[in-house]
Amino acid sequence: MEVKIEDFKTGWYGITVGLKDDQIDKIINALKLLKKSKDHFHFRSNYVGEGGVGDIEFFWMENSSRDNMEIDDSPAIEPNR
Repeated sequence: MEVKIEDFKTGWYGITVGLKDDQIDKIINALKLLKKSKDHFHFRSNYVGEGGVGDIEFFWMENSSRDNMEIDDSPAIEPNR
């Protein structure tokens, strides 16, 4: 897995996560367990190399909880479209 931070220079940041096939399966299983357990899980860095993202936590939320992001499953837009 590879995780990067992108500074949009607007006060907003992007997080990019690259996944291998076996990692995708592991995340799917972790998400299924999250839905059942209503708990949380983490992506954690190996803390090797330059600084960056050290931890990403995924946690279960009530359906009535307020969102501050959404899932965008539309196709990627080519740069400089």
